[in-house]
This record gives sequence, C-alpha cells and structure tokens, in this order.
Amino acid sequence: MSYHGDIPAWKQGRGRGIRGSVGGRGRGNRLNDGKPQYEVIGRGGGDSKRANGGNQWQQTPRWGSSSNQHDVGSSQQRFEKVKESMKEAAEKFASQEDDDDYSDSDEETTIGNEVLNKTLQTYSQQIGSDDVSSVDRAKQFLSDCYTSSTTVCLICIAVIKNDNPVWSCSGCYCMFHLNCIQNWSKHGAMRKSLLSEENFPAIEQSWHCPKCRFEYKLSQCPTQYRCFCKRQADPTFDPWLVPHSCGQKCDQVLQPECGHACLLLCHPGPCPPCPITVRTSCHCGRQPAVVRRCSAKEWSCGQSCNKPLLCGQHYCQQPCHKGECAPCGKQSIQSCLCGKEQIQRPCSSPQWQCAQICNKPFACGFHVCDKHCHSGECGTCPRSGNRTCPCGKTSYEMPCTEDVPTCGDTCEKLLTCGLHYCTQRCHTGPCETCRQMVTKKCRCGARKKSVQCYKDYLCDTKCPKIRDCENHQCKRKCCDGNCPSCEQPCNRLLSCKNHKCPSKCHVGLCYPCPLMVDINCRCGSTTYAVPCGREKYTKPPRCKQPCKVPPDCHHAQRLPHPCHFGRCPPCFQVCGNALPNCQHLCEDSCHSAVLVKEVEQQVRSGPWEPKAQAKLSVKNFPCRPCRHLVQVVCMGKHQEFTIPCCEVRPLSCGRVCGRQLSCTNHVCQLECHVVTGAPDAQQHGVECESCELGCQIDRPAGCTHKCLDPCHPGPCKQCTQMFKKRCHCRVMLLYIDCWKWTQGDEESHQTLLCCQGQCHQVLACGHTCSKVCHSGDCSSTDMCTKKTMVRCPCQRKKKDFPCKMVQSGEAELECDDICQEELEKKKKAAKEAEEARKEEELKKQQAELAEYERHMKGRKKQRKRKREKEEVVTWWMKYGRYVTFAILIAILSVFTAYLIRVD
Repeated sequence: MSYHGDIPAWKQGRGRGIRGSVGGRGRGNRLNDGKPQYEVIGRGGGDSKRANGGNQWQQTPRWGSSSNQHDVGSSQQRFEKVKESMKEAAEKFASQEDDDDYSDSDEETTIGNEVLNKTLQTYSQQIGSDDVSSVDRAKQFLSDCYTSSTTVCLICIAVIKNDNPVWSCSGCYCMFHLNCIQNWSKHGAMRKSLLSEENFPAIEQSWHCPKCRFEYKLSQCPTQYRCFCKRQADPTFDPWLVPHSCGQKCDQVLQPECGHACLLLCHPGPCPPCPITVRTSCHCGRQPAVVRRCSAKEWSCGQSCNKPLLCGQHYCQQPCHKGECAPCGKQSIQSCLCGKEQIQRPCSSPQWQCAQICNKPFACGFHVCDKHCHSGECGTCPRSGNRTCPCGKTSYEMPCTEDVPTCGDTCEKLLTCGLHYCTQRCHTGPCETCRQMVTKKCRCGARKKSVQCYKDYLCDTKCPKIRDCENHQCKRKCCDGNCPSCEQPCNRLLSCKNHKCPSKCHVGLCYPCPLMVDINCRCGSTTYAVPCGREKYTKPPRCKQPCKVPPDCHHAQRLPHPCHFGRCPPCFQVCGNALPNCQHLCEDSCHSAVLVKEVEQQVRSGPWEPKAQAKLSVKNFPCRPCRHLVQVVCMGKHQEFTIPCCEVRPLSCGRVCGRQLSCTNHVCQLECHVVTGAPDAQQHGVECESCELGCQIDRPAGCTHKCLDPCHPGPCKQCTQMFKKRCHCRVMLLYIDCWKWTQGDEESHQTLLCCQGQCHQVLACGHTCSKVCHSGDCSSTDMCTKKTMVRCPCQRKKKDFPCKMVQSGEAELECDDICQEELEKKKKAAKEAEEARKEEELKKQQAELAEYERHMKGRKKQRKRKREKEEVVTWWMKYGRYVTFAILIAILSVFTAYLIRVD
C-alpha cells in the first residue's frame, strides 16, 4: 500500500518533512535475503541518530540489530537519551512550521480587526454591548472584503485586489470589476435590443446582475468607480480603511425606512438594522410605551387581543399581534340573504346564498323575480317601459304582458367577424356566423385562399428562421415572423466545469456559476467559501486547532500537534502491548504502523530496463520475544526448571511415569508426560498407556468365543460376537448374537431364524407363498389368494379370476357377437389385401414384359416429343382411405368399450 498521495508536495524532497533512511542516503537495511528492502522513516525508540538539522530521523529496528548483545543497562540509557532528543526535535519542527505558516495571517488578522473595530465604532457606541447579533452580517461582509483572496469577480473569475476599481450590486451586494460589469451590461442590453427592436422600438433596454439577476436599466450602467456610499469618486486605497471605501459616515437611508440613516463608516454589503432607541407601544396598544430599538420597535405584550371580530358576536382570543385579526373560527346559526333558510355556519362567512329562486312578484303583478337568493329589493319588471324590436330600429310602448314584435326590416347588426352585417330580417336571438367567401392570406403571408369569413386560414409552411438563441430553427407552421423564444434548455457546461447551464438556450456565453463551495482544513473547523470552480486551484485554509486524525497505531491518542494535511508524525510512545503467550507488556517504542520504503528485488534483463522504484508503505512489526525468567515444572511434576519466558514449553524430565493403570495390575511405563484427569499423584491419567494383555477369565457355559477386552478388573461382559445361520426359507444368512442363542429356548430359536421377509417357495399353481418366512412346508393351492387373467378363444376379451377357480376349471370366458364380427372383418381384410397384392404383381409382370418387348424391337428414330407417363392406380390408392377410416372406427369402439368396462 503506497502513501505517496498522503504526503503534501511541500513536505516531499524539501527537507521540511519527517523523513529518514537506514544505512545512509537511498539505501535500506536488508532484513532477509531474497525479500524487499525496507527503510524505516520517522521512527524513534531504537539505535537512532539526528540528521538534517533535526528535521529527519533514521532508525534501525531494535529487534533486527546486533545491539541486543550489549549490556542491558547502558543500552537502556542510550535509548532514553535518544528518545528525549527525538521528542525535542519533533516539537522544534512543529513550532517552526507553525511560525512559517501563520506569520503572514497573524499580521493580516491583527490589522483587519483594527479596521473592523474602527468602522463599527459609531454603531457600537449607539447599540451598546447588549445586542451584537444584528451586526453579524455586516461584520462578515467587512471581513471578507478586507481578507485577501476571498473576494472573486464572478465574470472574469479573478481575485479582486484592494486597489482595483469595483462595482457592487444593490440587490446581492456582490462585487465585480468595473470594466467587467460594464462589458456585461453592454452585451446584455445589446442582445435584448436585437430581439425587441422590431416590435418594441421605444422601450428602454435593461440588463441583470450576474449573480442575483437583479434588473437594471441601461442608463444605470456604472460609468465611474465610486465608494460604497456613492459620495466619493475614485477612492484611494488606505490600509487602515476598508478597501474601496471613503472612510466617511455611510448616511444611507435604512431599510425598511424608519427615518434614520446608517451609522457605520462607508462599508460593503447591506446596512445593519437601525440601533436608535424609540418609545413604542405593543400591537394592541393596551400596554404603556417602552423604549426599544428602532429596528425592533414592533412588539407583542403576549396578552389576548380582545378586539371585536367582523361577526359582531365574538372577540379575538389570539395573543397581541400585528395587522388585522384572523377570521372568527366559531360557528353560529345564520340566515341566507333572502331569509328563507337558516343553518349553522362559521362566523367568518356570515353571508351565503341558498339554492332557491326569489319568486317575489314585481309591481306589475304578472311576473316574478327569477334571480337566486339575494338581499335588498328585486327592482322593477324588466319587461316594463319603452322597449325596442330585436334589431333596435323600432321602439314600442307596450304592456309587460305582451312580447315585442319584429319590425320586418333587415337586421344589419355587425357580425362577430367585424367586417360584414347580418342580412336576415329582424329576428330574436343571436345572429348566425358570417359565411361569406373572402380571400384571406395565411398568417405568414406566403399563400392566399378563398374561405368563409368566420374561418382562419393557416398554411403548412414551416418557418425557416433562426430563433433568438441563434442555434435552432423556429419550424412553427405558418409563422407570422414573431418567432417564440427558444424553449430548449442550454445544458452547456459552465466555466466551473462542475454544473450545466440551467437557463434556456441563449446567445453568447453562459452566466458564471452562482454557487459557492466551502474549502475546509483537514479537521473541518476552519473554512471559507470560494466561487464554484475555484476550489481546484485554491489552497486550503490554515488551521491552528489540534490535529483530530485518529492514530493509525494501537495507541488511543497521538502526541498533540496542530491540524495539517498529509501523514501525521510517527508515534514515540511506549508500545505497551501484551506479549503473546505470556502476561508481560512490550517495553519498546511503538513499532506498529511504521512508514517504510520498500524496494522490490528483481532481476533486470539488461541495462535498458528501469530499476525498481521504491514505494512507501505501512508495516506493522511484531514485538520482540519476551526474555523474562520464569519457573517451569516438568509435565509429570517431578522437577522444576528456570528458563526465559519466550522459551516456555512443556518439558519432560526423562523419568518413567510409574502411575497405576486402570487394570489395577500394572503401572505406566511411558516417559514423563502430561497427565490430566488423575484423582491423585499415584493414579493414572488420560494420557497414560493402557494395559495391552488379553483377558484370562473363563467364559460362561455354552460360549465358544474368547473375551476381546484388554486386561480389566472384575467379571467379563456378555459375549457380543455373532455367528451365521440360514433362515427357515433358506434364502438369507442371519447373524445371531451368541448370548441370545445360548440363553434362549426353542420358541426364541424359531423367532431368531425368521428373516421377516415373504416366503420364496413356489406353489403348485405357479405363485409364490404369501406368508412370512416360516418353518415347515407351505400350504396347498386352495389357500392361494392371487388372481389369474383368462381370455376368450379369440383372445379379445379378458378377465381376472381367483387362482383356485382357474385350477379347478371353473373359470371360462366365451366369445360374443362382437368377437365374431371382428373375426369376419379380419378375414375380409386379409382376403382383400391378398387380391390387391396379386393384382399389383400382375401389373408389375405386364410392365416388365412390355419393357422387354420394347427393348428387343430396338430404338426407332422419331421426333422428340413429350411422353405422357401412364399413371398406375394401385389398390391402396383407390381404397386406402376407406380402410384407414374403418381401422380408426374399430380402435375408437374398442377404447370406448374399455372405458365403459372400467367405469
């Protein structure tokens, strides 16, 4: 595993990292023949020495060197001395690195704090020390403006320096280079003018902020470099003032407008909330006025509002609040507008209409109101007074009970087309659609056609013009020239190379990516935001927090050092691991997760092949064997020995064991060995030998076998040997226990000789005996329970009968009419087949005779002509289908008869 990528570039090859080698420059210590070479980098705790002014160390592992042969006391003293020197060098290196990294930032931070305090001095005196949260946003803008390399122009993606002319947006307060924003505004207004010049010649062009899309008029394009408060042109850079500011009081009207001005010095970003104190009462006005900040002068006392609601029946129960009271949430019985129905409804909507029609009579007494539920008077009868005919040319004074007649003149109302008039006589109802034929141009003006006036004419010609994006064609049918804007997404990769343009397809370059990316230190406690795309080229921030990387060795914590990138310094703590196979702890320096340089040993084919490159890898070296002296007893507990802890193993003193065996007649003759499971020091254990002499005790009467157990105390066990003997049916060989046969009677002997299988003897009828294996002869055929199949003489019918009926001749099966019919059919078919064969043979002989005669006459010269082949009609070709049909019918009848019989 290589760790080249974990070491920063500034620590590789410049003498500032913690590196070293064993045995000189670029050469490692050969640990084993034929294996890779290793160089231990940055380790202490062995035979080590200082190198390169305290910035590099070299080490050879103690467990692989010859220093173990020296005196223990002197080597331990040298080890402690070198260990202390290594720690001092590491602390010195860390302090030098911190001083180099943070010297510039400390000076910059000190000046920035002084400028920040000076800018906020007036505001802090006014607001006091009680409320500081309202000015945090303004502090952040000031800090970002003063800190170098944090403010970037989103148009050119370059750092805005303190002496560059800039312009800040009034919507998002983002800063841009002055020349960049001027070019941006001109190009944006020019693109819009090209699109709207034809249809909107008098409109004033506009452009938008690259970040927040805030709209500006073309006349608002910046022409001069001014400070943030816009009072001083071309402000000079002063290191004790905020960059791009004039150093005077801001005095801009605060938002929302409260009548006061900003108290800060000229500053970037939005103005902080108004800090001036005023006397104001709560929202409901029942509490006395109190002194509060102008930015937070509206406040709530927390008591119930108790203002009457719109329903006029209830009061507002919400806490003191701003604005109008919420609608009443309670319900009550309310009448509709006409008063005919009453239902329970929310108090917030007291007016409602029922589904009934008014039906109140008008003053004429003949007609009624046809409106839905309403309030107030119904009005006069709509048919009363002076009325006109439908076309409006003649007026009549008639009672409301009579309908107005038509005047008989032409209607002449303007139709919906707006060009022609109605040609019908005066009529009621709407006029019909205009159906006069007119010649109309299509929308694009390319074609003409005579159509009815009320119809629109559109041709099928697709517009070939390029849309405003200058990439895609319009392709709209019969376009009038005002092509719609392109709706396709742009999806071009932005300059950040991380995101795609979300806008619609457009002309020119895409807007810069508006997203910000956070760059963190390794521990994440120090961070700052940069525009998207700059994170690949921006250095990470410097952090003074302690390193939080967990140790890669077995220790719980590392030695304290500041946050950094790359690999942490090596561990100099005592190992402290429990040694294997003992209870002692390792007292060497930490030797796990050691960074070593590994060089593979390979044979090159020639000088043209490159040499093997060294690789950095992490190795875990094992602890040294334990050398503490311990007391060990032999396996048989006869003698004690004093040996090193690493050499502890089961030992034998070489004496005879001498423990009494289980047979109680002999002792163990083995050499001193491990004994487990022994009740005392004289009795045998599990590992002791067993007595191999045979048993000499006499067997019981009738048993001819010997005892197979080794020498043992007490009587022998029952004989477990077996002997072979045939069963009653003489088919199988049975293995019978000796003790069961000798101790059993005649009945048990008959049971032992039964194989529990079916008797294999054949009866006179031909069937086998159905009884279980038994002694003696089998019974007669009269007891046979099996069945035998009997067929009729023609072999068509068959039936099963008991075996004893077949043997006695009682089972007979005669043919029936079907059998006779089948026999006659077979004879007839055979006769027809014979006649067909003879006829076929006769025709074949005649054909051979004719061929022979033709051959004997010789070949005649005749004109070539087509000879018709004589088609020979055989018997099968003539009667084959009838025979096949008859056979199928016979098969189906037999299968049907079989199914009926089975059922």
